[in-house]
Amino acid sequence: MIRHVLWVILLSVSTLASAAIDTYEFKDNATRERFQSLAAELRCPKCQNQNIADSNSPIAEDLRNELHRMLEEGADDQQVIDFMVGRYGEFVLYRPRVTEQTYLLWYGPAGLLLIGVVVVLLVSGKRKKAEPGKPKANLSDVEKQKLDQLLKQEQTK
Repeated sequence: MIRHVLWVILLSVSTLASAAIDTYEFKDNATRERFQSLAAELRCPKCQNQNIADSNSPIAEDLRNELHRMLEEGADDQQVIDFMVGRYGEFVLYRPRVTEQTYLLWYGPAGLLLIGVVVVLLVSGKRKKAEPGKPKANLSDVEKQKLDQLLKQEQTK
């Protein structure tokens, strides 16, 4: 009998946990689509790699509620994004704006690629100039004679 009571309690608790899905009523489908688009575009401050639509954290739930409230009040997308950035910083955006603080983020990879290309060109240019196996042309007469002697000794061995 106790087992049956425990199973009923366990099942009721598990159904309560799955009932925590957010449902929002919208005045039209365009607002619903804007909500879904903005929720997918905004990053959860706690989860760091999930958007607020996918996150189950309490702060993501608060952000979804705030987003719903703002859209119902008639705020446009830019007002919503400005509000979220003002409250949580640029981190809340998956695609941060191009500002002085984000220049390195936006242009750093291109700069590193450019530096890599320059280094490769410089290294390959130096290799072409110094061909292995050829003696340098500016040897003195004494050095040329010593070199010839060494080469002859190697050939006779």
